[in-house]
Amino acid sequence: MSTAVIDYGAGNIRSVENAMKALGQKTCLTSSASDILAADYVILPGVGAFGDAMACIRRKGLEEVIRTVCDSGVPFLGICLGLQILFEESEESPGVKGLSILKGRIVRFPAKQPDSFRRDNGSPDAILKVPEIGWNALTYPEQFSGDLDSDASENRPGRLFQGIPEGSHVYYVHSYYLQAKDPSIVKARSEYGVSFDASVESGNVFACQFHPEKSEKVGMQILKNFLEVR
Repeated sequence: MSTAVIDYGAGNIRSVENAMKALGQKTCLTSSASDILAADYVILPGVGAFGDAMACIRRKGLEEVIRTVCDSGVPFLGICLGLQILFEESEESPGVKGLSILKGRIVRFPAKQPDSFRRDNGSPDAILKVPEIGWNALTYPEQFSGDLDSDASENRPGRLFQGIPEGSHVYYVHSYYLQAKDPSIVKARSEYGVSFDASVESGNVFACQFHPEKSEKVGMQILKNFLEVR
């Protein structure tokens, strides 16, 4: 089994490559369409600005390659900026269209903490430090439909989070967060001034706003779970 880590000039790819190799996975950093399309797993990492990332992807001719992978059923994982550009648009780069593989938009954290968040978290400071840099806990949204006879698959935690207790901590570096249009694809959330979508799953497409490759044992388990997707 091989993994292609897409190199489109958005940085932070070596740590992803190293994490995959630590799991014994044959991994290549590549911007080659043939390498990406031949891989058993594909990862889209990235740090930086939404608009710059989309410009790089389009300049390298990777937009349709990524769409083809996502349509093919090959397990695909977006990380940090790689999550954001899977969606339609971002407040960071007005007028720039994302890949629109998934429906939703990326918005900036508020400059001030909402009063409700301050009360719930005992925070005396109204100013929210942006970007969020550091560890934060995961919560799992209720997936149960309310129908005891419903398909059990609707009630399982996301596949990336098998064996990972709710409340586990992962590592973030971001100023913007996802608002997914379809709440059923959201498999984990965190709170930072607001509750935000931390991870999504739609068929073979997975994405995390946090950095699993920097999240120690929890992150390595998430990546291992990704490699077990068939």
